[in-house]
Amino acid sequence: MKTGNFKFFAVTISIAVQLADTVHAQDQVDNITASYKEDGKYFTADDVPTFNVQDDGTIDWPSYSGFRRYHSECHVCHGPEGEGSSYAPALKKSAVTMDYYDFIEVVASGRENISASVTSVMPSLGDNPNVMCYIDDIYVYLKARGMDKIPRGRPRKKEKKHTVIREDEEDCLDSGT
Repeated sequence: MKTGNFKFFAVTISIAVQLADTVHAQDQVDNITASYKEDGKYFTADDVPTFNVQDDGTIDWPSYSGFRRYHSECHVCHGPEGEGSSYAPALKKSAVTMDYYDFIEVVASGRENISASVTSVMPSLGDNPNVMCYIDDIYVYLKARGMDKIPRGRPRKKEKKHTVIREDEEDCLDSGT
């Protein structure tokens, strides 16, 4: 291979790596950005639940509900606002970096982490309707916290609760899952 060809090849690889990094970064943004709204809920292009915060600070109902549910079921171990504690890790970044379906699996089935320095156990919450009926709400709230789109504390402005959200909630709680 001639030296000129090697330089061309090296530059081509460098550009390809930069392009791949850009595409990866865009994929991460696309995992956050709301592409559409349906029945009061926001979703990415891949149909993954996400949050919506308006310019005036008004948040979507599921994020508000997630704040409430997180603080009633999760914060005792994971700390207020998903910040973590000495007992369990912060979750606000997990909702951004972890695959949505993996997040649900860990919450539903639990997880045990054993290392030389620490042992932690996330209990299985799959049979807890106070968690599972609101798992998407908890997820989008933590996702918004992880992106620093919702500040610490109780959100002051929220969208109204959509009728379909109310009906889905009642059906889930009535069935127990």
